[in-house]
Order: sequence, then structure tokens, then C-alpha cells
Amino acid sequence: MAKKKVEDKADELKANEENTEVAEEQHVDISEEEAEAAMLAMLEGDQGLEQDDDSSINASVADFPQFDASVKKGLWGDDKLEFLKDLQLNVYIEMGRTKMQIKDILELERGYVIELEKLASEPVDVFVNNKKIAEGEVVVIDKHFGIRITNLLETSERISGLK
Repeated sequence: MAKKKVEDKADELKANEENTEVAEEQHVDISEEEAEAAMLAMLEGDQGLEQDDDSSINASVADFPQFDASVKKGLWGDDKLEFLKDLQLNVYIEMGRTKMQIKDILELERGYVIELEKLASEPVDVFVNNKKIAEGEVVVIDKHFGIRITNLLETSERISGLK
């Protein structure tokens, strides 16, 4: 039985070679669209062929778990951001800016007041690692300055520099 299948395959290959030689001799100019249509027709015709009993295809639909996009899990099931929570970042507050000539900077002394471009009523800028993330107002808490956050920048604005 196996010998017969090998002989059948050999005959089929020989017939294909003969058809190829005939096709090469009958060169025909056709457009790309016609060639694509002919190839599609040939492929659709091949799908109707029956398969041998010995060669069966076992296929099944892949079953993947549903992911919750709001929680990013790591290798051990912990939150991926958990290991970042103990990192220290530079945070600074910018009250305002100004430009000064070198001669004015050299004349600075105790009690000298530097005027900033921002008004006293304007919010100060909050930066984390040189990236503006928020605005706020200056408050005094037990002889210490603090910042009350009044406006957070949109997430898209905050991460725009990370890309």
C-alpha cells in the first residue's frame, strides 16, 4: 500500500513537471489583476482537494485568559510598579524666573530683593525630575513652606516627553 502511494506521488510530480514545461512554452502576457485573479482561482480550487486518511490535521482554538488592563501584574503576581515605589525622585518648585546682568549679580548682598517675572497671585510650578507635573500655591505650615496642588497636568502632557 505504501509503495502504491509513492508511485502515485511520483506520477503526480512527473505530470506537474510536464505541465510546467508546457506552460513555459505558452508564454502569455496578462495584467497583474488577471494574474492575481487566476492565482486566487487556483488556490480556491486547491481547497476542495481531499486529504489522505493518514495525514489529518488536528487544530483547536487557542484559549487565552482575559487580562484586566487596569492592573499590570509582574512575574510573581505582584503589581509591576510596586518595585518602583521606593525610588527617590528630585522634586522642585519653581516660584518664578528672571534675567540679570552679571554686574547686578556681582552687586548682590544681604537684603537685596530679586523681582521675578511671575506675579504673587500666580501658581508655582511643581517639577519631578525636570518634568512639570503640576501647579500649586505656596502655604506655610509650622514655619515651613509647602505647596498645595491646585492643578495636575493631563496624563498625555506628563508622559509626552517619555516617548
